Amino acid sequence: MSKKNDRTVYKTDDGWADKRNSASKPAKIHHTQAEAIAAARKTLARTGGGELTTKAVDGKIRSKDTVPPGRDPMPPKDKEH
Repeated sequence: MSKKNDRTVYKTDDGWADKRNSASKPAKIHHTQAEAIAAARKTLARTGGGELTTKAVDGKIRSKDTVPPGRDPMPPKDKEH
């Protein structure tokens, strides 16, 4: 289940959306995926941390990361982030 601060970055017709999971509309549309990810990370860090989910152009989940000060209950063993 999604927590209040969790965010998702995904492709739209207008660009890359940075959206809080519990919101009905994206907070902002960015020109590039990198810009959207950076904005989502900054927002998560400022609002107490949470899970950032990044989706590829095809809509499949590409990456998940816990942004501090959020606490990851099951930290990954891989070194992606």
